[in-house]
Amino acid sequence: MLKDRVNSFKYAFAGIGRLFNTQPNARVHVLAVGIVVTAGFYFEISSTEWCCCILAMATVLAAEAFNTALEDLTDLVSPDHHPLAGHTKDLAAAGVLLTAIGAALVGGVIFGPKIFDLVL
Repeated sequence: MLKDRVNSFKYAFAGIGRLFNTQPNARVHVLAVGIVVTAGFYFEISSTEWCCCILAMATVLAAEAFNTALEDLTDLVSPDHHPLAGHTKDLAAAGVLLTAIGAALVGGVIFGPKIFDLVL
């Protein structure tokens, strides 16, 4: 039983590795995470602001992982071009875009006023 739990974490970490090794957009998201974390420490954001940032970052990374999984599964079940396969991939990518836009809005609400005060 314990061995099964340990193996499930191994598989999950292997999936994270595959995500970042094969998906350029996932690496862009990690760069964004680095920028947000650096800005968070620089501006000394509150615990609540950290929670919002962490949730937004995790949501975008999870959406990227789900998108990759759906793309791989779609390629497996529909190796030839099919309009529904294309729609599936487009919708999965839309999910990532929507979460990224939401995360950017969260960042704007948290960091916008701080950057504005710094510039002025």
